[in-house]
Amino acid sequence: MNSRAATIGGYIAGFALLFLIWHLAALYLVRSVLFPSPFPVFERAVVLIEDGLLQEAVIASMRRILQGFLLGSALGIPIGLALGSFRPVRLLLEPWTEFFRFIPAVAMITVAVIWFGIGEESKIFLIAYTTVFVVIIATAAGVGAVGRDKIRAAQCLGASKFQLFALVALPATVPYILTGMRLAMANAFVTIVAAELVASNDGLGKMLWDARLFMQVEDIFVALIALGLLGFATDRAFRLLIRAFAGRFNPTM
Repeated sequence: MNSRAATIGGYIAGFALLFLIWHLAALYLVRSVLFPSPFPVFERAVVLIEDGLLQEAVIASMRRILQGFLLGSALGIPIGLALGSFRPVRLLLEPWTEFFRFIPAVAMITVAVIWFGIGEESKIFLIAYTTVFVVIIATAAGVGAVGRDKIRAAQCLGASKFQLFALVALPATVPYILTGMRLAMANAFVTIVAAELVASNDGLGKMLWDARLFMQVEDIFVALIALGLLGFATDRAFRLLIRAFAGRFNPTM
């Protein structure tokens, strides 16, 4: 309990320090309408919340992120398990994985719009694209990191190949899978903003674009803070999951 309170207190102090530095920079260093202090930004955030505009943008972006992220993870985990477990599969699919993972999702926006239009499908495709390869690499690495002593011990107890996979390799790989998903989620946030900037009728990226067009600087900062807080909360959730599964399945992590 004390540790949790200290962690929360540290987070609050860290954010307070960040906003203090922001306020002092706006007050003494920049002094420009293009760099507002936190107080008018918070006031604008309250207005957007009361009007329901901020919630609509957050829900639209998070819905796309979650749909594409879950799709990419659902594809990446079994492919990564096969890639790490079977040499023929690795030889066949590794060139594809290494080729496409170096083509950023931002570069695929034009292709996605041509294929799927500016609707939801293009955003979900881009999020799935930026997610799947990170999850594949992390999952395959997890399979390769399974301790040989664990496998030999299970074999000595008469475990079949399926039991080795289901009861030894897969549980030991879970922390790696979650770590890959954590990294992929950060990519998903980057991708959704870029996609919504180019082709969208709602979402935080669209909010940023509209605010830029009409020079609504406070709206820009509200959208940026919303993205940062959503990303922080999501990453924290993954850290808790990784810690829980790492302690259960792989105490050395």
